[in-house]
Amino acid sequence: MGMNREWILRVTCPDATGIVHAVTGALASLGANITESQQFSSPDSQQFFLRLQFVTAVGPGTDAQSLEASLAEVARRFDMTVSLQPAEKKTKTLVLVSKAAHCLNTLLFQQSSGQLPIDIVGVAGNHDSLRSLAEFHGHDFHHIPITKETKDRAEAELSRLVDDLDVELIVLARYMQILSPDLCARLEGRVINIHHSFLPSFKGAKPYHQAHARGVKIIGATAHYVTPDLDEGPIIEQDVARVDHNRNIADFVQRGQDVEAAVLARAVRWHAEGRVLMDGHRTVVFN
Repeated sequence: MGMNREWILRVTCPDATGIVHAVTGALASLGANITESQQFSSPDSQQFFLRLQFVTAVGPGTDAQSLEASLAEVARRFDMTVSLQPAEKKTKTLVLVSKAAHCLNTLLFQQSSGQLPIDIVGVAGNHDSLRSLAEFHGHDFHHIPITKETKDRAEAELSRLVDDLDVELIVLARYMQILSPDLCARLEGRVINIHHSFLPSFKGAKPYHQAHARGVKIIGATAHYVTPDLDEGPIIEQDVARVDHNRNIADFVQRGQDVEAAVLARAVRWHAEGRVLMDGHRTVVFN
């Protein structure tokens, strides 16, 4: 029996009749077998979104170039944006941290146990406190301290690191620095942040203390893409934990951190698996 290879195909285009038929027909003519298919037609933006996983035999005519060439005519006809990647591809990821360890710890564990299809090419922090955690898991740690005076220099160093390591995704794992609008714009769609609440919600420092003081009944976390508008980027995933008057502030913080870590890891996995497609300021998530 010959070798097989699995691919992930993502398509975005203006909504029209016959899109799925045209794409699956082109794949069928190559002998491809579709293993997963999800689609969404947005009534708001009039856009159509399709994600397919399919298997081909390894051989002439089924490498990435040949597959893209076979889909080119369909792509032209329907004005498609097409993305094709091998399913086994690992997204080169840089994780940015400050002092809180919970999100980094979850990402490192899930990556090392095979749950996250990412290749962590480095961990960078504006504090040195998480170096030992990163190095324990076998990853290089880059200390890039930031003060008001050195912010531009530090960001230039961070940009160099992104280029040198060929980074495809940056994850802000409770990184307590704001990226400049220029860097956000350059990396748009490739930076995921975890926010310590539903958005918009308790702003500024000590959000769980604010939530406790206000007697909230649910606390949550939001993973979103970073844009030049602070905490306004397209939302990928959110979740909540129930709390009540019996819980003290330490309980709030612990439960909140558990939700943050889980939500961020899911968002990173879905991004790496090509399950997140952009629909204007919103996302279509095929999970």
